[in-house]
Amino acid sequence: MPAKNAPKKSPVIMISSTVYGFEELLDRIYAQLTQFGYEVWSSHSGTMPVWSHFSAFESCLRAVEQCDLFLGLITPQYGSGREGDELSITHREFLKAIELNKPRWLLAHDHVVFARGLLKNLGYATAAKRAELTLKSSALLGSLKVIDLYEAAILDKVELKDRRGNWVQTFVDPADALRYTSAQFHRFQEVERVLNEQLADPVAVLASVKERSK
Repeated sequence: MPAKNAPKKSPVIMISSTVYGFEELLDRIYAQLTQFGYEVWSSHSGTMPVWSHFSAFESCLRAVEQCDLFLGLITPQYGSGREGDELSITHREFLKAIELNKPRWLLAHDHVVFARGLLKNLGYATAAKRAELTLKSSALLGSLKVIDLYEAAILDKVELKDRRGNWVQTFVDPADALRYTSAQFHRFQEVERVLNEQLADPVAVLASVKERSK
């Protein structure tokens, strides 16, 4: 049994491993969440738990399994940790968070959302159709696979009536992203107490937190 005056454990938020081109935003999100009282796991900030006997990919997936909350960023750059057509580390982190039904908050850059809509209107609405295209990588969009990642995040293949946790907030600039994270996480000061109650259903956890923060 823990000591009566033992310090409380802060809820752990993991930030997805997206880095390239958004370093400053990640720094600001890290500072913001830390100020709110969370323990923040971020590969960019060097606070992600790593194990010497695991690969970088395995350490990231293990972190998804062990964190309390997941904050995912979808940027125009698809990410590293892959060979050929393999999924990036960030993509696999998202899929693991969805598989585990982690309480999650997701952001997607406007370039990704716009590109998906444009290609859909041009007749490339699926990953299979988009695979027929050749994209010249640029700062605007590094890979069409970011659209696949976005569709995984919004649970595009799940019946609309059955979708849960599929809200993905679009952002244009860092101010948009920071406004979203501030609005979502400053209200969750009671999340520590709720998580400590060991509620089995993540949906019930979120519902309870939201109800208490009104």
